[in-house]
Parts: sequence; C-alpha cells; structure tokens
Amino acid sequence: MVSALEVPAEELIKQVGVKLKTEGSIKPPAWAGDVKTGVQAMRKPADADWWYIRCASILRKLYMDPQGVGSLRSWYGAAQSRGVKPEHHKPASGNIIRKALQQLETAGYVKKEAVGRTITPKGRSLLDKTTLEIKKGVKIAKPAKPEPTESGARGAVQAAAAGAKKEGAAKKPAGAKGKGKAVKSEAGQP
Repeated sequence: MVSALEVPAEELIKQVGVKLKTEGSIKPPAWAGDVKTGVQAMRKPADADWWYIRCASILRKLYMDPQGVGSLRSWYGAAQSRGVKPEHHKPASGNIIRKALQQLETAGYVKKEAVGRTITPKGRSLLDKTTLEIKKGVKIAKPAKPEPTESGARGAVQAAAAGAKKEGAAKKPAGAKGKGKAVKSEAGQP
C-alpha cells in the first residue's frame, strides 16, 4: 500500500492540483484573481492556478493530520515585513482557507468533524492514486545547476574563476591569514 508521504510534497501537490482543475468540482471564486493570501503578502499570487494548488495542499495537510481553519491559517501564514522593526508572524487569510475547505467538502474529499476537518476515503484515494502514478511513471530528477554564462561582467568573472581552478589555483603565501588575495609566483610556488 502506498502513502502520500512517500513522494515529494511539491510534486504530489502539483499533480493533485491538475486533477482538481480538470475534474471541475473545485472552482476559484470570482475574487481569487485579485486577492492577497494574507496580510503578510506583498502582492497577489503570480500563478494563475494558485487556488487549485492551495486546495491540493490543504488536502495533503488533512491527509497527515485532521486540522481546523485556525491551525491551517497558522501553517500558511508567514512573517510580515514591518520596515526596520522586527518581523512578526501573521496568519494567512481565513476566508481563503474556509472557502477552499467548503469546496473540498462539497466535492466529497473532506468532511467536517466535531473538532476541525478530516479527509474522507475519496480524498485519501485521490492522494494515494496520484502517489502511485508519480512512483510508477515519473522519476524525480534533481535540476542541474546552470552553467555560467560568458556574457556580462559576472559571467566573465565566473569563467575566469573556473579557468583558474582548472589551471591550478594560486596559493596564499605562507603566514597569510583571512580572505586576502592569493599571490602566484613565477615558479608556481608562493
């Protein structure tokens, strides 16, 4: 038996978000394109499908542990920038989480309990099937590091540093401390 905790959360949430979008039972409210996700956010989400991603993320959180709106607000909250004053944690928008939970309830993925909400067998099945698809079909590869570009001043500095490492990096003189510049003599020794 598979568990939704066996695959990376990001990949699972993306796949479930796509399924929720194609299924059609979850629809973003009319105001979803114009709203921030909380007081701590500087601007609205850049992703047009953020509503489906949030619903899928909430579904995964409920898979792990039954929770209510208050604990989900705390989870999705973040530090609010207050200028030169220290940051404070602010909870996410309760309306967004509440509406998402209500839509997941009407779709049959979540049910309301005496304390918070829990995932239904239909919701658990959706996450488990998606986990199985990810494990069978898609191998998660780590993204390759980008190669330094030759254009621009930064690219030239990176290319020069890479060339110096290949040729044999200059060594610091004996007794040199800190991050001072290395000196290379004619003979190749300090």
